[in-house]
Amino acid sequence: MFHIANIQNKRILKSDLIQSAQAFFTTRDSFLLTKDEKQPQIVSENRASVCEYLNIPPENLITPVQTHSSNIAIAQKGQSYPDTDGLILTDSKLAIFLNFADCTPLIFYDEKQNIGAVSHAGWRGTEQKIGVLTIEKLVKDFNSQLENIKILIGPAICKTCYNVQEDVFQKLKNTVKNFENLYEIKNNQIFVDLKNINKQQFLETGIPSQNIDVCTYCTCCNNDLFFSYRNENKTTKRHNALLKLC
Repeated sequence: MFHIANIQNKRILKSDLIQSAQAFFTTRDSFLLTKDEKQPQIVSENRASVCEYLNIPPENLITPVQTHSSNIAIAQKGQSYPDTDGLILTDSKLAIFLNFADCTPLIFYDEKQNIGAVSHAGWRGTEQKIGVLTIEKLVKDFNSQLENIKILIGPAICKTCYNVQEDVFQKLKNTVKNFENLYEIKNNQIFVDLKNINKQQFLETGIPSQNIDVCTYCTCCNNDLFFSYRNENKTTKRHNALLKLC
């Protein structure tokens, strides 16, 4: 179950599903990335607060350059990550975060192996099944077991707000065996549920349903709490999904 918490009186979103690691989503209060020239100081202050909260130096807070790809890398200090939409974390001295403003944030954690990941699943990432690819990499390269992987599906645009064209609809439909209840047609428009399409992909991969927590917040409906690319005229501000191992 998700709940609001605070870092220095700035709101973050956490889930009770993951308690042995620091896994959370920032909000409009605590965001860590913007291209708005008027707000770099806010970002700097927020990053300092998050690093203090996590007890790490700023250089140990790592984020990639996202391009809606299915590329996944291993986070290492001092490295850059161009064209990367998933980071796997193996070092408890580091923290990783990715950036969102309607797309679906995915946080993975295996308590048994003390390993995790964060991935970015917009419709392109969802169509490429970046979440499933992340799971497969954890299993193949780091000996995770499906029953030990817990997944947080964070705040993203909801089915009521997310209309797509026929070509996108067909691409997303082809990613799962059971697409029932993951879309609806209203006024000749197609609306899809990105969060639960990702959940269905995970279920069909073999992740137990009790290991998946889907956030009910919509970035568009709850635009007072999160950023929305669609609802805010292509805003360059981003809330974040963050993970630090125990």
